Amino acid sequence: MTRPLLCVVGLALALSAGCSQPPADQGAAQPAASSPASPDARLAGSYRFERDGWIFVHLEGPPATLGFQHGYLLASETADLLRVFRQLAEHQTKRDWAFYRRASEQMLWPKIEPEYRQELDGIVAGLNAKGVSADRWDVVALNAIEELPDYYVPWLEKQQGKTPTQKAPGNCSAFVATGSYTKDRQIVIGHNAWTNYIIGARWQIVFDLKPEKGHRILMDGLPGVIVSDDDFGINANGLMVTETTITGFEGFDPNGVPEFVRARKALQYAGSIDDYVRIMLDGNNGAYANDWLLGDNKTGEIARFELGLREHSVERTRDGYFVGANFPVGEKLIKTETTFDPKKKDSSPNARRVRWEQLMAQYKGKIDVELGKQFEADKYDVIEGRDGPTERSLCGVIDTSPRGVPEWNWSPYYPGGTVQSKVTDGTMARGMQMWAAMGHQCAPDFKAEAYLQQHPEFGWARGLLRDMPTGPWSLFGTGMTR
Repeated sequence: MTRPLLCVVGLALALSAGCSQPPADQGAAQPAASSPASPDARLAGSYRFERDGWIFVHLEGPPATLGFQHGYLLASETADLLRVFRQLAEHQTKRDWAFYRRASEQMLWPKIEPEYRQELDGIVAGLNAKGVSADRWDVVALNAIEELPDYYVPWLEKQQGKTPTQKAPGNCSAFVATGSYTKDRQIVIGHNAWTNYIIGARWQIVFDLKPEKGHRILMDGLPGVIVSDDDFGINANGLMVTETTITGFEGFDPNGVPEFVRARKALQYAGSIDDYVRIMLDGNNGAYANDWLLGDNKTGEIARFELGLREHSVERTRDGYFVGANFPVGEKLIKTETTFDPKKKDSSPNARRVRWEQLMAQYKGKIDVELGKQFEADKYDVIEGRDGPTERSLCGVIDTSPRGVPEWNWSPYYPGGTVQSKVTDGTMARGMQMWAAMGHQCAPDFKAEAYLQQHPEFGWARGLLRDMPTGPWSLFGTGMTR
């Protein structure tokens, strides 16, 4: 997997305006065996620390500086994620890395606005300064980790008259509640991320972003990626955001703006639910189609914003709740843009929807962050009528399931499920704080080698999977230094 280093970057070159971009068929990033570069003036104010499986990074400044700090402080983690994402994408889609790089250069880059171009190039500069051999197209492809393999590739294969090799993902369990449903009538919001354990074990960054323009952001995320991507975040203007992905979604517009750009822009600049909806609709490419659960902490209003490609809807209330478990809600969207079967009671999305409704009814008037933590760790399977965890519990574990989740192309015993969880409420959000826990709170630690010994059919994932310990709930907030 080695490749020539076409963009040789020492510290002196990293400090220059930038390195010329190599051709689009260049290989993926590799960590280089060189000594760390001396600290750069662009690192002023930035820092990182580790706690309970999480890596907290504080980044501040104009876009290029923000990006440089990101790439520099998370260089080894970004190089590692690039390595495993490349191999996973090539295995799943049978498309080589050159394909993803070309899509990044020719389809995505022209639609990225200058602010985020500068930030992405800043990440490249930061990586290079730490000896990581990555370029613009590697980093753009990494930022499109959701939309290229899971939306663009299926769309392209259909255009070519082929049966799509991939299905849109359907991961995560989330809720938002307000008014008479919560203990003190303020907003409570929670989310757990479901994904394959290859990527999920690396979904361990807490970002404290203080951009030059827009609002300060606290969010979880992946190294090298400018948006949360499992989309749990709050901003300093009172916006609270999460989502769950629409199962069975089919749709993509190659002329649209990348989802990772729109989602980052919305969290950075929106001051209301209406702002968020407007920004996400502007240039919508249909990728990473979600049911967004939103809260405006200034008003106590919450919303469910379902965004497909041609169809979208917004429901809102100051006294109620919305839940997400990868089920679509709009009848027209279900019929015209998905293959989802709302009548299949034992599917993961439908079973988890029932469980959410049970919990919202049972705990009406009592919901707070502590109950939110319990909800995101809930392992009850409504189909079996007992505790799991299974693929049908809110906190899901697929690596022990003989059924898997066929709607997502997850075969029996697939190495996937809940990988981490987050919760916050109105009081915490005003202080830019959230609770977060790594691993699946409903099951013991995932041990990669023991799993692979038991399931040799997933031997292709050796070297990509790693242990995923179940960590405690930890409190994070902007400005924390340890």
